[in-house]
Amino acid sequence: MTNRTLAAALSALLAGVALPAQAFELTILHTNDVHDRFEPINASDSACSQEQAAANECFGGVARLATALSQRTAAAANPLVLDAGDWFQGTLFFTQYGGEAAAEMINRLGYHAMAVGNHEFDNGPADLEAFANALDIPLLGANIDPANEPALADGSIEGSTIVEVGGERIGVIGVVAEDTPELATTGEVAFERPAVAIRREVERLEGEGVNKIVLLSHVGYELDKRLAAEIEGIDVIVGGHSQTLLSNDDEDAGGAYPTMVAGPSGAEVPIVQAYSYTKYLGELTVTFDEEGVVTAASGDPILLDASFDEDPEIVARVVELAEPLEEIRARVVASAAGPIDGSRETCRIQECEMGNLVADAMLERTQGQGVQVVIINGGGLRASIDEGEVTQGEILTVLPFLNTLSTFEVSGADLVAALENGVGQVEDGAGRFPQVAGLQYEWTRAAEPGSRIREVRVKDGEEWVAIDPAATYLVASNNFMRNGGDGYDSFVTADNAYDFGPTIDTVVVEYLAAHSGGYEPYTDGRITEVE
Repeated sequence: MTNRTLAAALSALLAGVALPAQAFELTILHTNDVHDRFEPINASDSACSQEQAAANECFGGVARLATALSQRTAAAANPLVLDAGDWFQGTLFFTQYGGEAAAEMINRLGYHAMAVGNHEFDNGPADLEAFANALDIPLLGANIDPANEPALADGSIEGSTIVEVGGERIGVIGVVAEDTPELATTGEVAFERPAVAIRREVERLEGEGVNKIVLLSHVGYELDKRLAAEIEGIDVIVGGHSQTLLSNDDEDAGGAYPTMVAGPSGAEVPIVQAYSYTKYLGELTVTFDEEGVVTAASGDPILLDASFDEDPEIVARVVELAEPLEEIRARVVASAAGPIDGSRETCRIQECEMGNLVADAMLERTQGQGVQVVIINGGGLRASIDEGEVTQGEILTVLPFLNTLSTFEVSGADLVAALENGVGQVEDGAGRFPQVAGLQYEWTRAAEPGSRIREVRVKDGEEWVAIDPAATYLVASNNFMRNGGDGYDSFVTADNAYDFGPTIDTVVVEYLAAHSGGYEPYTDGRITEVE
């Protein structure tokens, strides 16, 4: 029985005794999955043009976020400002500056704590350590074990921290997705199951007399709900990773804000998340009783549209940081005859226009080498592109990881195994969902993961024929997947692998440029979900 359970039992025994009310109201302001969107974005989550800015059609950006945070912290009696991870990766700012610019902005914005996200490992443990040491706030990852990784041996990542707000001590625990080694460059870092690490930190914090505990989680909305239901002592979960919009008035929201889940003792745990890319600022007001039990929770994400002025000092700093990037970003490389959908809402669950564009470009580039099939991860596609001129900057926003084109040989059975992996976590919005070219497949989510693929066909001349499990196929993908990223283990032992082709963004630029009349986005039924 935890200290919290004992307190709840005592409260029940004393239910008939009048006690002085000592309710405490905490306002949690939060962001997640910023992905280096220092500048405003448009409705497609891509770079906002000057014309869109003039028409007040831009959202977010760190200068607008700074204004919103300043206003909302001033209005709150007891504000706590948190980020649930993944400031890294997504624009040329990360390509140019790594974590240096992100750390500067986080320090400017006034956060109290941040969780490590999986993308914070993208440049390896040494860069993560440099980032952590540049922050003025605790960087949290309770389930990160760096014991065998010298680059993180200085203890720069903490399991939890205590923040004093309004005279109350608030415990904040951070966790990151357990499969981070499949998603990033983690060196010799080990990752514990989040639940084990959370229970340990809850016990430690309660042992220090803390009875208000916030879990700052970078594991995704679905797992957050399970953690809330299973672990005693969590009062609030502020989430990230799945980039879920929780809202009470947006019909496209993934759930209510907050989503209330009954914990083991029966007390409800509010769960919040605020989409991504600085488009929203989450604002949750939580009331605790004198025993630290949540008695009320309410709020909604705030859309950071043009009604929020941009902080002029931060605008000037972002402009300064962007100067080396302008020539690259502004170069027009092609045109699109219509908007190209690269949203995570489609590319991680079904065939999408951006998936077809990128996979087709890779197939055309490699067909002369005998490549028959292309398979890419939907999570590698990070934005949509609007109709009209397409710039290099937009392509790099869609494909920010600078992955290289890989070619290799695998059996038909290994290809089917790869597809099974790809559709195995679709309910969680995982980035492994397979976009393809030279291949058709049917799948169902009605079956258990590992047995969801129903049919697979490969292009043979002008015909589509059933895949032969015993045959060998020459495949193109990106170097991240070829080396087992996103769980594509069946590619790791591929034969005749070559991981050092051109970067994928270069391949796509050349493919688009060949469409002189403007690229026409499309889907053609190559991926079909069946009952």
